[in-house]
Amino acid sequence: MARPDIPRAFAQIAGTNADYRGPGADTTDPLIGTSTYSIRDFVLRRTVWEARRLGTTIELTTAGDQGEHRLLVTPEGRVTTAGSTKADDFVELFLTETAPLEDARVGSSLADRTLTSSPPLPRPSFIAPEPNTTPVGLIGALTRWGVPIKPTAAQVRHLDNVRATSLHWAGCRAIAVVNGKGGVGKTTTSAMLAAVFARNGGGSVLAWDNNDTRGTLGWRTETGPHEATVADAVTAAPQLLSRAASTADVAGYVHHQTADRYDVLRSNPDLLAVDQRIGETEFDQLMQLAARYYRLVIFDSGNDESADRWLRMIDSTEQLVVPTLAAPESAESAALLLEALHERDEHSAALAQNAVVIVTESERGSTGQARRIAAAFEDLVRAVAVIPFDSALKSGPLRFDALRPTTQRAWVAAGAAIAAGLE
Repeated sequence: MARPDIPRAFAQIAGTNADYRGPGADTTDPLIGTSTYSIRDFVLRRTVWEARRLGTTIELTTAGDQGEHRLLVTPEGRVTTAGSTKADDFVELFLTETAPLEDARVGSSLADRTLTSSPPLPRPSFIAPEPNTTPVGLIGALTRWGVPIKPTAAQVRHLDNVRATSLHWAGCRAIAVVNGKGGVGKTTTSAMLAAVFARNGGGSVLAWDNNDTRGTLGWRTETGPHEATVADAVTAAPQLLSRAASTADVAGYVHHQTADRYDVLRSNPDLLAVDQRIGETEFDQLMQLAARYYRLVIFDSGNDESADRWLRMIDSTEQLVVPTLAAPESAESAALLLEALHERDEHSAALAQNAVVIVTESERGSTGQARRIAAAFEDLVRAVAVIPFDSALKSGPLRFDALRPTTQRAWVAAGAAIAAGLE
């Protein structure tokens, strides 16, 4: 019998999919895994996150392919059975088929401690995971030339981050880059993250300038052989969503980035906001279009948090990224936005709690300030990343290859932290 004194969550699992309903929720969220093991991993991670959000143990009931089970999941990530010995099998399946979770402050999934069962039921595995030992950089080149050198710990971490940003998910994912203040690095962050995911994951990434007021993403990225903007894509959406449309047709409405491999859906920086506003219906149609042609969408948002397209973006997003410069004003704006999202609705609050804050050193000598701001956000969000000063980010075209190697590695690490929230 379910305990009436604790919140309850439910998951209906079928193959690699699950319909998940969190405590107090009226609707279910679809969860998608890559195997029968990973979907159970996902269900347990989601429940740990819910337990942390509420600050109490949750009773999780699962039903489906492997029968019905009831588990007690604590905010610390401990999982025990709730009256059914069969539940031990479910927990053991998770324990033996997935890797331990990493610490949340370096970009983990929603839980930051390995889930445990009581008592554990050890099962040997006869298939060893592929080690991440491929050297990179100069050491990698020397190794290929016949001078083997063991990669450093930093190189192994970077390789892990590259692999994390190379993953593909079943279905399109959306990332919203948000901060209500202008000039805090939203466009820079959107372009650099799009480059990281497209270069490492092989393209199919869209950077969408979701801005009513003279969005500048088009100014700082390459222009294709046309001048198409969001307004043109809205007009063409019915045609592009028809069965007769081909994959190549979308190229007439987006601007491909040659070296960085992602596409840009531009707003028109030459028009006033009143001339290019889109409502919920138009936004939803564009989102269908993006989901058809791309595996990942990164929104470069505007500053009007009351605009229909801004609010609809939040409703359509799986992962929130909040950029700020190493300056008190932009950090304060970021914190106020997170606070407002916590109060808006359940989905927005979940986005805020699971957000990744990116602190960029906009000036030389601002490292100390950046670290202090980053430390202040650590208890508010899932992960925080710091990007070092790089003059290539200040103005002009945004190109990943123009960055210093240390800056490139920092953006890849930020991307890995974000990717953990898209699993």
